[in-house]
Amino acid sequence: MGGKERAASRTAVLVCQGRAAAHGRAAGSRFADPVAVGLLSDTERRPVDEVRADTPPQGRRERAAYESVRACAEVVVPRTVAIDDALRAHLTGQLVILGAGLDTRAWRLPELARTAVWEVDHPASQQDKRARLAGAGRPPRGADQGGVAAEPPALARSVRFTPVDLAVDGLGAALDAAGHDPSAPTTWLWEGVVPYLTRDEVRATVAAIAARTVPGGALVVNYQTPSARAAAGRLLSRLLGGSVASGEPWRSLWVPRRMAALLAGYGLRVVSDEDLLALARTLGSPARGRTSLRSGRVAVAESR
Repeated sequence: MGGKERAASRTAVLVCQGRAAAHGRAAGSRFADPVAVGLLSDTERRPVDEVRADTPPQGRRERAAYESVRACAEVVVPRTVAIDDALRAHLTGQLVILGAGLDTRAWRLPELARTAVWEVDHPASQQDKRARLAGAGRPPRGADQGGVAAEPPALARSVRFTPVDLAVDGLGAALDAAGHDPSAPTTWLWEGVVPYLTRDEVRATVAAIAARTVPGGALVVNYQTPSARAAAGRLLSRLLGGSVASGEPWRSLWVPRRMAALLAGYGLRVVSDEDLLALARTLGSPARGRTSLRSGRVAVAESR
């Protein structure tokens, strides 16, 4: 597809590291991602292993990487649990994951056994993921985490990779070419993408979603609210050299009422919208990064 040449998303790798670090160690039985670690290279797994062992490394850059993974794990646990629960409550025959990154749901959620999954992402990020799935960056054969095999099969009915740059490409045309049926109910997942798009790009994507959504469909969207403390924290982390933020800046933040108004304008009614801090507390998860957790939200909107 068209668009500027760029490298695969570093944020996607960090989120995968966070899930791998938290696997089997957070929220009891509510959170697990045994697949994530198999998508990481040896270098990427190093801070994951350190976080899991609670052994902070020496050296500024190494410690910054450790803290980034630790903080990310704290955020992704409630976010993942909330999204997984929403997907289970809105199962359809079609699931489109926008900005899929290194998402593992098609490989770890048995509830998707009767669901066709489309993973939509920037071509560079999708190429990187497909290489990882093919074996690049996997642990040695026979290695695992938590007793789970390193090469899990997809559990979804099917997985179709659909390269799209949401900033410039037409989502509808790409999904048509990939076999998505706009006349059948679709569940849409939009996790960890909205802040990196401009407001106009967000609106255009919502319009494209709505044009392919019929009654019975739903959108699960993760977005960020404005927070001066969160912005200051991202700036400090960038200056210290331990953040992916320098190459992938946030471009739009939303308050709940504006997000609800945007979705309502396209026929999507918000039925729930929770901040991650409240979710973390219900799960008994660590909440040291209260600012990051409070500014992150997961909303569910249903098609009227």
